[in-house]
Amino acid sequence: MSAPEAPARPPRKVTLSGFNLINSPRLNKGTAFTDRERDIFFLHGLLPPHIGTLEEQVHRRTLALDDQATPFNKYSFLRDLQDLNETLFYALLLSDLEKMLPLVYTPTVGEACQRFSEVFRKPRGLYLSYPNRHRIEQILSHPRYDDIRCIVVSDGERILGLGDQGAGGMGIPIGKMALYTALGGIHPEQCLPIFLDVGTDNQDRLDSPIYIGWRNRRIRGAEYDAFIDTFVQSVKKRWPHVLLQWEDFAGANAARLLTRYRNQLCTFNDDIQGTAAIAAATLISAIHRAGSSLQNQTIVIFGFGSAGLGIASLLAQFMQDAGLSAEEAHSRFYAIDIDGLIVNDRPNLDRAQRPFARSARQIQSWRHSGDAITLHDVVRNAHPTVLIGVSGQPGAFTHEIIRDMAAHTERPIIFPLSNPTSRSEATPHDLIHWTEGRALIGTGSPFPPVQYNGNTMRIAQTNNAFIFPGLALGIIASRARYVTDAMIQAAATELIRHLPTQHDPNACMLPPISTARELSRPIAAAVGKQALAEGLAQIPNEQTLLAEIETNFWIPAYEPYERA
Repeated sequence: MSAPEAPARPPRKVTLSGFNLINSPRLNKGTAFTDRERDIFFLHGLLPPHIGTLEEQVHRRTLALDDQATPFNKYSFLRDLQDLNETLFYALLLSDLEKMLPLVYTPTVGEACQRFSEVFRKPRGLYLSYPNRHRIEQILSHPRYDDIRCIVVSDGERILGLGDQGAGGMGIPIGKMALYTALGGIHPEQCLPIFLDVGTDNQDRLDSPIYIGWRNRRIRGAEYDAFIDTFVQSVKKRWPHVLLQWEDFAGANAARLLTRYRNQLCTFNDDIQGTAAIAAATLISAIHRAGSSLQNQTIVIFGFGSAGLGIASLLAQFMQDAGLSAEEAHSRFYAIDIDGLIVNDRPNLDRAQRPFARSARQIQSWRHSGDAITLHDVVRNAHPTVLIGVSGQPGAFTHEIIRDMAAHTERPIIFPLSNPTSRSEATPHDLIHWTEGRALIGTGSPFPPVQYNGNTMRIAQTNNAFIFPGLALGIIASRARYVTDAMIQAAATELIRHLPTQHDPNACMLPPISTARELSRPIAAAVGKQALAEGLAQIPNEQTLLAEIETNFWIPAYEPYERA
């Protein structure tokens, strides 16, 4: 693939020169500096005499990347490239998205977070630690952050399905921001990854002599809440119109913080809302394949924390849009958390979970194995047509459970969504063989195609990357004041319009991930139109919205430079 072409623009005025210019990842062109630029920026002698192109550099870096032995080595190579030359990094990503996305994000980013202290070389983004809480406003005030329009923030407590990784959790905001740019076209100068270092309860990290984070147990309770509030209020003061995305906070904090701040600034949580949107779209695609309808499904969600609740809530809304009452829609779900099936007589039942709780009367005739009603008990008694896993428990979808499910539905729809690959509730290979090839499968991490009875079955990855880049682009282009549930649903609905199964019931459930950048524009337009409809956009009309989307869509290409 040749390097993308950018629209012609006036030369950029640059103050740096020599080593300082080459060492700026945003401005560095490597061998692609022209002869005139080498004259005026004192680069002769610092670079070899060959004057190359971005396309040549992508080819050279591809060869070097292919020589790396493991996915982690490839991740480390790409991180170094990002810190050396951002334009080349993004051009390389876009040259082969199918190949590159698993290296810069899931599943490889899981190992990268575990080993982040090994690969830390140059600072990227901001580390706001609890001991520096009184300096947050000062840290954010630097002029280099004047153009920031979106932030991804994590505290590292629930990294994918791997748990507390402390400061290693910074790998998630860095990776997510890379996808904002690569897939959403958001300029890298407008993106800021932030890590909130409130300590870690991971003893391996605390004991490691190379750990880069604050060596302290996690602060919790009132101290934690005060620190988060200091951060949020500082962000609001510094950037009144910024988009703030929460990422990989522990389940209880994730939902609580989103609820607390969603009407204070423009903010969303991708683990809750983005996961819900892509899961809903993929499920609707699977239902098209099965020749059924959403409102007729019996859905079991295994892992009913913030992500599971988000999926159920959005699916219930789609069911209501199809004609069911709220009560009828909620009755289609069986929600299971760490304590088993959620029933309405459970002490201290979470308010948000109550609509999905089953009554004791509904299950009084069930056969079950103990006091808690397990996943297997639910499958055996409820005969679900859909099984969704967001539990982080590898192997939770056992052979016996899947066989029981498949015995009562012709096309079982099974989504083991936990990330990374090592945390998946089941492998597609097992699911296809246990169901005699009848299962319709969506996974959280990428899996290779499965061979069965001479057929090659492509596995749909329910990748949030189909949703959040376009969602962010639409929010930024419309200058939305807040992010509403209706905007999330608009993103999912627009993706559904582009599903291959809309035109061919036998097609793949999702489009190739290589189309995610292309899909960001229509998703952004749908989100922006919803912001306009709700009176939350700070632009006058749809025409302005579409112009803003195009204006904000960055293409990795070298600009001409002039001496400032």
